[in-house]
Amino acid sequence: MNVPRLVVAAPASGSGKTTVATGLMAALAARGLAVSGHKVGPDYIDPGYHALATGRPGRNLDAYLCGPERIAPLFRHGAAGAEVAVVEGVMGLYDGAAGLGETASTAQVAKVLRAPVVLVVDASSQSRSVAALVHGFASWDPEVRIGGVVLNKVGSERHEELLREALDASGVPVLGVLRRDASLVTPARHLGLVPVAERRAEAVAAVRDMAGRVAAGCDLEALLALARSAPPLDVPPWEAAVAVGGAVAGPGAGGGAGAPGPVVAVAGGPAFTFSYAEHAELLTAAGARVVAFDPLRDERLPRGTAGLVIGGGFPEVYAPELSANEPLRAAVAAFAAAGGPVAAECAGLLYLARELDGRPMCGVLDVRARMAERLTLGYREAVALGDSVLAAAGTRVRGHEFHRTVTEPGSGEPPAGPAWGLTGPRRRGEGFVHEGVHASYLHVHWAAEPSIARRFVERCAA
Repeated sequence: MNVPRLVVAAPASGSGKTTVATGLMAALAARGLAVSGHKVGPDYIDPGYHALATGRPGRNLDAYLCGPERIAPLFRHGAAGAEVAVVEGVMGLYDGAAGLGETASTAQVAKVLRAPVVLVVDASSQSRSVAALVHGFASWDPEVRIGGVVLNKVGSERHEELLREALDASGVPVLGVLRRDASLVTPARHLGLVPVAERRAEAVAAVRDMAGRVAAGCDLEALLALARSAPPLDVPPWEAAVAVGGAVAGPGAGGGAGAPGPVVAVAGGPAFTFSYAEHAELLTAAGARVVAFDPLRDERLPRGTAGLVIGGGFPEVYAPELSANEPLRAAVAAFAAAGGPVAAECAGLLYLARELDGRPMCGVLDVRARMAERLTLGYREAVALGDSVLAAAGTRVRGHEFHRTVTEPGSGEPPAGPAWGLTGPRRRGEGFVHEGVHASYLHVHWAAEPSIARRFVERCAA
């Protein structure tokens, strides 16, 4: 089936993409449509708002992490059963991975998906110049189809008239106008928006407000017609079972004589909100039983835990509460000491440290973690420097770093790492491998390297 779709992009960050994209998803869902929400790039937070707006998992489409060849299959997988899909862009329309041309840009994803683009323009400080701006974006790449404009932060009726007059001759229709409103603010902090899990009641209200503003200010019928103009995508959908090669066989695995699969406990709750939906799907397809737990509240690991996945998030915000949960910290430490497979990314690395900002953590790794002044951000290429529960030596991956913390060695023996060797201009060792523990700042999308999920489940089953 062909899924009607459009991409919400902008000339630059801060133009209002999230407001328009999330509001459009929620407004269409309020009409009774099954809406699929997607986000260009590695960001984990916006998809949480998309999920709130649509009632379906938010999905990432990152051509750097996953390769452009997987974008359309992953889209078709995520949008299965939807009546319309809305893809929120990243940064400016043509901005991508530094030094790699259009790679990982919203424009690249729009072209791969053959999807029309709605350009959200911050019109707060311009009038007639808006036509030149829109003309430039519409003509820069003839393979990118700008199907309409949404004018954001418009000051008055007269301001709107001037903007519409200027755009009349551009050939790009105005599909919506949103007035300037200081009350529409989504709280942010050092790594972007505050995740939905940390402010659910307020997030629900914010999404409802976005939906109301988009429904009142945009031509939903015209936007739907634009989405329906997208041609069919002649690619099969991505399937976790095919990607991972089926369930693992053996003692305790899902593939052996009807035996239940190994329990993989996945950290969640407000402190650990960063995870790609495909990770749990790959673990399940490989034969694991994925069970969520909340390190802020649960005092023990799920019954029968055979593997532990602790993804990204904001443990620095919840350091006092995480430290106060001594029973769970002890359980995690005991599990790791017994050789249990542990996969920790970014926030997970901090939780496994001896301390975070002076507060005791699990002590699995003899490192101290603390907040830093500078943000570490960017795409990375890496190679596994040795065998671990996640990767065989020599496995090459692409990842993303996004943190404002650093780790420093403790007083004892250093962990046996590093886990990855970063290549390119930032060549260095990154992360730690210690017995069954693989801990790193590097976020990796397992759909690009499904052997990670299979290898981890194999270790859990063993």
